[in-house]
Amino acid sequence: MNIPKTLWNLYQLKKNERAFPAQIQILQQRKLQKLLHYAWSHSEYYREAFAAAGITSEALEHTALSQFPVLDKAALLKNFDRLVTVPHLRQEELRRFDAGETPDRKPFLGKYHIVHSSGSTGSPGYFVYDQAAWETMLLGIIRGALWNLTMPQILKLLAGRPRILYIAATDGRYGGAMAVGDGIDGVGASQLYLDIKTPLSQWVEKVKIFQPNFIIGYPSAVKILAELAEQGEVSLKVLRVVSCGEPLGVSLRKYLEDIFHTQVINFYGASESLALGAESNPQEGIVLFDDMNIIEEGPDGIYLTCLYNFTQPLIRYRLSDQLTIQPPGIGRFPFSRATGLIGRSEDILWFEDKAGQREFLHPLAIEGFCIPGLLDYQFYQTGLDSFQMRAEISREASQEAVQREMKHQMGKILLEKGLEYVEFSLCFTDKILPDPCTGKKRLIEKTAEGIGRCAG
Repeated sequence: MNIPKTLWNLYQLKKNERAFPAQIQILQQRKLQKLLHYAWSHSEYYREAFAAAGITSEALEHTALSQFPVLDKAALLKNFDRLVTVPHLRQEELRRFDAGETPDRKPFLGKYHIVHSSGSTGSPGYFVYDQAAWETMLLGIIRGALWNLTMPQILKLLAGRPRILYIAATDGRYGGAMAVGDGIDGVGASQLYLDIKTPLSQWVEKVKIFQPNFIIGYPSAVKILAELAEQGEVSLKVLRVVSCGEPLGVSLRKYLEDIFHTQVINFYGASESLALGAESNPQEGIVLFDDMNIIEEGPDGIYLTCLYNFTQPLIRYRLSDQLTIQPPGIGRFPFSRATGLIGRSEDILWFEDKAGQREFLHPLAIEGFCIPGLLDYQFYQTGLDSFQMRAEISREASQEAVQREMKHQMGKILLEKGLEYVEFSLCFTDKILPDPCTGKKRLIEKTAEGIGRCAG
């Protein structure tokens, strides 16, 4: 990427933050109509799907988005070759390219950026961005990472040549690793990738040499770095922390801000559209980038329409993320906001009483309150009417105090949900580590092996 061009385009994109909500909605609709007509003309799959829903070419502009069919991952994988708008893009060719090449940022055929989903919600798939879509997405990534900064502040920050550390899964064509790398190149910063599987001793050595002042990564991974800093293993002066790839809880956010003495930005993205939104204030929620996507609440997740990817159009693509969307016009920005619980529907505990009535509990519900000393947690479902929580606390925290407060507040949540029959126990452990395969922390583990010392 050309640095002056990137900064100019970033300035143009940031203008949308000062627009009126009605102006963003007009921009959104203009982009949507362009996408719908392009998909009709160039995608066999969409042309047939629209026609089957009774939508003609002439009716595209007059049909509400909610009337268009929903696309799920299974349909995408099955119809990949017929959905993409470039004839020579074939799913099997992408699989061979992915398997035969060393994982790096090299584009397929020299011009298509391939993102390999982690497969955490089923079969892995590929998401394709041409150069124009990739550069648009990168601008969204940069804007999100530098959220709440003005252009003069951004220029001052970049003039200091920030040293950016990215901690996550980096051993494949994961969207975060690829986008962060290209985005860092685009603003002329220096960078260090630190794979989550790297031994901790190497973390310390590499971080000491690189001395990063800007940290991006999975919150569970950044937490490990914060613990190293707290223990005096590394000494860092950090300008900003950007959390991505996993839900960020209130307790962990506060811990990271206290250790690094800086603001934490919670970035929201997915392989299907890597720039969805950003949060600087938990009370405001995540600001959704309505100038790049349309996100609708659905009964089984959210429906994403990516407005900038014409090579692989995603129109009303179902994601299993669970969130509540507030309309634009509330808050400082002319964008929608995601509030409440933000996580995958797979991260839900389901219970059943003796009468066969089912009810769920989302593990992120406990992050609606902040328990001093609680750093991280995982859940283990031990039966239809019982679960166990594995907790990691700070060195200064009292197990008895955390246990007492957790049981009190969890009891209130269970009562409000009509789950008073559910038995809850708490165990403490020294470390909650990411899954070695994905590099991400699971909210719900399927087995309770390796649980630390129990607190009852």
